[in-house]
Amino acid sequence: MTNRGFTINERCQLNKFAIEPKIYVDKTPRTGFTEYAEKLNGRLAMIGFISLRALEVLGGHGLIRWPTNL
Repeated sequence: MTNRGFTINERCQLNKFAIEPKIYVDKTPRTGFTEYAEKLNGRLAMIGFISLRALEVLGGHGLIRWPTNL
């Protein structure tokens, strides 16, 4: 039961400090071939590709010649 931003709990005690948030449990799987995993893998691949291109541009040569010139 709510009244002007105040809540009353099951023991009829007034909570005048805050409205308690609704709590839910996210039951979507986070392992295996899920949409979340595919998005994460795609984003990490994009970061890796851009980093590789930046290394090639700043270094002046490609990835295969890079370790041999150290």
